[in-house]
Amino acid sequence: MQVIPTALDGPLIIEPKVHGDDRGFLLESWNAQAFSEAGLDIAFVQDNHSRSDKGVLRGLHFQQPQPQGKLVRVVSGAVLDVAVDLRRSSATFGQWIGVELSAANKRMLWVPHGFAHGFLTLADGTDVLYKCDAPYAPEHEQVLAWDDPDLGIEWPLEGLEPRLSDRDRAGRALTDTGGFA
Repeated sequence: MQVIPTALDGPLIIEPKVHGDDRGFLLESWNAQAFSEAGLDIAFVQDNHSRSDKGVLRGLHFQQPQPQGKLVRVVSGAVLDVAVDLRRSSATFGQWIGVELSAANKRMLWVPHGFAHGFLTLADGTDVLYKCDAPYAPEHEQVLAWDDPDLGIEWPLEGLEPRLSDRDRAGRALTDTGGFA
């Protein structure tokens, strides 16, 4: 397993070791000991599975209080996976990273506490799996506006009108969120 830092302190790209031959492949998507040895001592409590067609934009979600860390991977299709730094004490507060996760590249993204998370599906029939280190708490969920001009996220929307839920369409601007201490 290879752990690759991103431009922001916290989120990490995880490239699992893939064992493949003419029959297919095998990879470990989660191994507590290997992740702990890589400095990621995480206890997951919930797994989620999302399926979407091309052009669906989910997010940008975060819970405050009771934040969730998420280990995100794609098993069918592809996404642009985005994490936004909401840690007010961080030098990169309000900055974002985008990583393409796909069934083909088998990459994962670790999104730690203090970040909003969302993704845009780049192919029909995209399946996203993510492990969470805290349970979903709808009473604490908040949504950051996916199109906040202060964030300037470069979503690959050429020729697409993003499909959003009502909740995601009503996301708040960065300046209206409390963020994290």
